[in-house]
Amino acid sequence: MDLLKAVNLAVTFFLELAMLAALGYWGFSASDSLPLQLLLGLGAPLVAILIWARFMAPKSPSHLTGAPYLVLKTMLFGAAALGLIAAGQPAWALAFVIVALINQALLILWRQ
Repeated sequence: MDLLKAVNLAVTFFLELAMLAALGYWGFSASDSLPLQLLLGLGAPLVAILIWARFMAPKSPSHLTGAPYLVLKTMLFGAAALGLIAAGQPAWALAFVIVALINQALLILWRQ
């Protein structure tokens, strides 16, 4: 069971990276204008990183817990999924959402 819990924590980390990648992918595909692509492609993940560092990082003094944490995480992951859909990648969005839901359910079940 400990191995499964460790794998689930690793999946959590990779989902966070996938969220950033999805936001960047959306940003770079959102426009034909190179300056706007750079702004959105680099800016969207940067904003997500700043939000995560401020409110979701375990050592943050403003670390959220419980429902507020889940709401903010859902908003960030939801934005990533919607970004993938907007970028023409609905299958990747669906896969991301399914893995994220299973991962979060296990995090709650196993109190991780």
